[in-house]
Amino acid sequence: MDEDENPILPSNNDNYGKELKSNESFEKLPPGVGKWFSTRFCIAYLGFFGFMNVYALRVNLSVAILSMVNASYQVVNHTAKDACPASSHHRNMTGGEFNWDAHDKGLVLGAFFYGYITTQLPGGYLAGKFGGKWLFGCGVMCTAVLTLLTPIAARYSFHLLIAVRIIEGIGEGVTFPAMHSMWGQWAPPLERSMLVSLTYAGCHLGTVIAQPVSGVLCASSFLGGWPSVFYIFGTLALVWCIVWFLLAANTPAEHPRISKKELEYIQNSIEPRCNDLPVPWLEIATSKEVWAISIAHFCNNWGFYTLLTCLPLYLKEVLQFDITQDGFISALPYLVMWVSINLSGLLADTLREKGVFTTTQTRKICNSIAFIGPAIFLVVAGYVGCDQIAAVSCICLATAFNGFSFPGFNTNHIDIASRYSGILMGITNSWATIPGFVTPIVVGALTETNPSRTQWLYVFYIAAGVYVVGTVLYVILGSGVEQEWNKVTYNKQDDERKPLLGDESDSGYIQENGNGKLH
Repeated sequence: MDEDENPILPSNNDNYGKELKSNESFEKLPPGVGKWFSTRFCIAYLGFFGFMNVYALRVNLSVAILSMVNASYQVVNHTAKDACPASSHHRNMTGGEFNWDAHDKGLVLGAFFYGYITTQLPGGYLAGKFGGKWLFGCGVMCTAVLTLLTPIAARYSFHLLIAVRIIEGIGEGVTFPAMHSMWGQWAPPLERSMLVSLTYAGCHLGTVIAQPVSGVLCASSFLGGWPSVFYIFGTLALVWCIVWFLLAANTPAEHPRISKKELEYIQNSIEPRCNDLPVPWLEIATSKEVWAISIAHFCNNWGFYTLLTCLPLYLKEVLQFDITQDGFISALPYLVMWVSINLSGLLADTLREKGVFTTTQTRKICNSIAFIGPAIFLVVAGYVGCDQIAAVSCICLATAFNGFSFPGFNTNHIDIASRYSGILMGITNSWATIPGFVTPIVVGALTETNPSRTQWLYVFYIAAGVYVVGTVLYVILGSGVEQEWNKVTYNKQDDERKPLLGDESDSGYIQENGNGKLH
């Protein structure tokens, strides 16, 4: 194991500050299966259902828009050799009430991300300063209320709908930085991959549920058809907000129901955080490790958002699924990804606990799997022709591999700077939000006049190329080593905390001496 990667325990542990050489330097996990019912895992379960709602609110429009738009308004130009035959069950949905072309649809689908990008960094900063509980909950609540108003906005004016979607993005933009900031104080080192993966796996189960349910609701007459999608998911999100506000806590010490044993275990595993420390903005901005995560996050989301916002269009316009089939088939890749995220997170923590790989090796291996797999299978999906089963299978395999990104770059923020993990997530997710509004426009430009298999193959090639670039740069620049600017000194007599600079301690931390000072 690389000497720099030796994890160190905080000051209330007897081994704090010692140079430890093996995986036994981490606080050992509590025995048995009790941890699965612990308070920290309950926070993960609450976060899991929270992100289920976050993504249900985000993706329902990608299915509902197929029923909202009058398909006959847009003139398409299939060439005979590229046209897939419609199935006997295919229904051509042409009766939507809005006359939007491909460009308009791209704007509607991408508008969310124009707001989403603006609150990433403020969300990380505020969560680090005041805690993530209320920020996360209020962000979801804001989006839920505006989701309920979406049908009214759409029928009033196109521009009002765009404005509502932008404001929804502003509300949701704080969610990931807020949750990452909380995990910086809740997640013991050897459980980080599992806890983070479990929490964010809710995103994909939310997609699994929202897409088929949205398809069924759009095809029904319940509450007017497509408007019911927004009424139902908006209401469910508000219910979750109430539960979150009642049961969650910013830190283990603030939680009223945590056991003394678990509290000591978490505090012995994580260095305490001081919210009054100045943020080392220059060090963060010039850190190659932060840039590595930012690049990986951007590249990952290019491919992910290509599928998230545009897959229903591909299934309908190219593979000729109807609206009810489309929702169910669109959800399959995310069901596979949900399973992959949880299994890969557990595998990553197991390999680290047993000392098979260092943190850096684990993150890079997982990230490479997460990027190379989708790069291969997205391109293959474009070459299988009109074989619906083969095409959907390739897309499912792509998302299965992509699930490894969660124990890859997605957990890396906490490794290198747990004290500023919310801010780092805000920074990297800001870059990663750009594909959210760019990919629908790119897809619209490539497929507006000819939504054929050939044109969609270009979409998949672009995504694959971005994945390959992300793989190479993360392997070169990435690291799992805690950064010097994340470390502090602590003087018990005057309660001063200062950043640890240079090589004041060989281990990067400090030991307590006889007079009670850490130095």
